[in-house]
Amino acid sequence: MGKRFGRNLARERKAAELSQEELAARAAIHRTQISLFESGKRVPKFDVLVKLAGALGTSLDSLADGITWTPTVTTPGEFNVSDLLK
Repeated sequence: MGKRFGRNLARERKAAELSQEELAARAAIHRTQISLFESGKRVPKFDVLVKLAGALGTSLDSLADGITWTPTVTTPGEFNVSDLLK
C-alpha cells in the first residue's frame, strides 16, 4: 500500500510542478516526510493526508487511487493495491 500511495503522491506533486520542499512547506510538514511517503516507507495519518491533498489542490481520491479495502465477515479484511498506474 505504501508504495502505491508514494507513486500517487509523486505523480500529483510533479503534475503540480512542486519540489518536495515546496510541497512540504505548503502542507506544513517536514520535507523528509515527503521523501518517506514517496519512497513507500511510510503512509500518512489522515490529518497529513488532508494537508497533502489541500497543498496539491487535488482530491483524497487521487492520492488513494488504486488502493481499496475489502471487508470480510469470517476473516480479517485486507487492502488491495492495483498495479496499474494512471
